[in-house]
Amino acid sequence: MVRSKLPDTPHHANSVTLTWIGVLSGARRLAPLSFFVFPFGVGFGVAAIEQELTGPQAIVMSAVVFSGAAQFAALDFWPHPTNLISVALVIFAINGRHVISGAALAPWLNQLPLHKRWLALGLLSDPNFTDSHRTFQAGEKDVGILLGGGLVLWLNWILGTAIGTYAGTTAGSLRSFGFDVVMVCFFATVMTERLKHRSAIAPAVFATGVSVMTLGWLPAGWNIIAAAIVGGVAGAVRGQ
Repeated sequence: MVRSKLPDTPHHANSVTLTWIGVLSGARRLAPLSFFVFPFGVGFGVAAIEQELTGPQAIVMSAVVFSGAAQFAALDFWPHPTNLISVALVIFAINGRHVISGAALAPWLNQLPLHKRWLALGLLSDPNFTDSHRTFQAGEKDVGILLGGGLVLWLNWILGTAIGTYAGTTAGSLRSFGFDVVMVCFFATVMTERLKHRSAIAPAVFATGVSVMTLGWLPAGWNIIAAAIVGGVAGAVRGQ
């Protein structure tokens, strides 16, 4: 008697997918958090207008780049001609953490076709990485959660940018409302989150010191690269 086999059944039952149901679930999960992204988008829109970008330019940047820290950093280079390689290196240093995030998601995303991987990772950010990675570890197989969470954050970022550019264009200088310190507050928030662990304080201090000391004699942006390298080495030495 020949026993029939169904080798594909367990595989299909446990395979990673990307569905619209997952996308909607991810969007619902991060919808409350996305409202906190909105004011930063407004701040970026205002800052972009003050740095002489047009409204459409700022909105397109938010839609295509979708990286608050990198976009704020790029604004410092905007009014002055600069080496694009320097700008690219600064942006890479700021977004380098996504290399680690992508590696952490690889066990799940690498089971998808390449075009679906790109789609899911196209809107990767810290919040939807944290939410989806924890969910995947709990047994979830639908990568749509990652995409949906990123989508709702992305839409609020663009909407905030659009409103910020409108306000910056029609209301003139908004320094009296405190929007000129949004960039400082943004990076302060990011740093505060990273400094919850005492072991991260020393690398941050070393990186800050290098950034300040090399500001006057390194080409624009290279002081950030130097600071990132020193901070990374310091973190590695301390076992980060």
